[in-house]
Amino acid sequence: MELIRGLHNFAPRHRGSVVSIGNFDGLHRGHQALIARLRELSAVHGLPITVVTFEPMPREYFLGAQAPARIADLRGKIHDLARYGVHRVVVLPFGPRLAAMSAEAFVEAVLVDGLAARAVVVGDDFRYGQKRAGDLALLQQIGARAGFSAEGMGTVEVAGERSSSTALRAALSEPDLAHVERLLDRRYCIVGRVRHGLKLGRELGMPTANVHLQRPPALAHGVYAVRASWPGCPQGAAGVASLGVRPTLGMTTCLLETHVFDLKPDLYGQEVVIEFHKFLRPQLKFDGLDALAAQMQADGLDARNHFKRELIPS
Repeated sequence: MELIRGLHNFAPRHRGSVVSIGNFDGLHRGHQALIARLRELSAVHGLPITVVTFEPMPREYFLGAQAPARIADLRGKIHDLARYGVHRVVVLPFGPRLAAMSAEAFVEAVLVDGLAARAVVVGDDFRYGQKRAGDLALLQQIGARAGFSAEGMGTVEVAGERSSSTALRAALSEPDLAHVERLLDRRYCIVGRVRHGLKLGRELGMPTANVHLQRPPALAHGVYAVRASWPGCPQGAAGVASLGVRPTLGMTTCLLETHVFDLKPDLYGQEVVIEFHKFLRPQLKFDGLDALAAQMQADGLDARNHFKRELIPS
């Protein structure tokens, strides 16, 4: 999949696409239905699928720290879009210039001049342009003049509930991983690159692969039974992970620390996908490192037992 950062990186070869525009946070079943429609249009027109998204998301630009938590960061979003067959992702930096662009100017710059779109599919509540003035009707009006079709994708329901980023965020905050899986049609994952850390886990007998998270995700802080995969282990390996700010150490930045069972991979610098299987306990503050080490061993045993039960037919 090709990543295009900013309008200035559009090239003649990017002209001719079937396109969608949106935040695509979490890529839930509603997003998946939209991309499935793009795949149909891609086959009809013989053109690649292009998704246009924003970084930061518009709500984050306008609301700052008050914006809803991310379901997935940009790396995770790109990973998910590639998984569902998107050929190109355009990431537009959202700032004062884009916020001040009129709806008509946005469509002309992105869909007409940049991508020469032949077909556009958006959520039926999609808004764009300065003060969110643009809607589907305006998109269809401009498309009729510029030579592209535009259609809205209706609501997708799961067990009577609208599949949406809002519903997904609420389920992650519980955390209700079974409901998250229903909304996503897959298990929730965090994707990141492994960085060097304090190496405290190694000293305590449970070395971890650490992923630093620029923005805390919507998933509740705590300890989870997980499966980790990376280029050298695409089938995945069981493990236990802690998501949070490490209160015992007095830290404040969010970190995902994953201990992989029975393997000792050198994962520094590699991209890992951490798939969340079961919530074990909330994040806690311990009196000292001995108490923390004892709890880490207990968490590891709980996670191992979970995966043993997962393999036993009910």
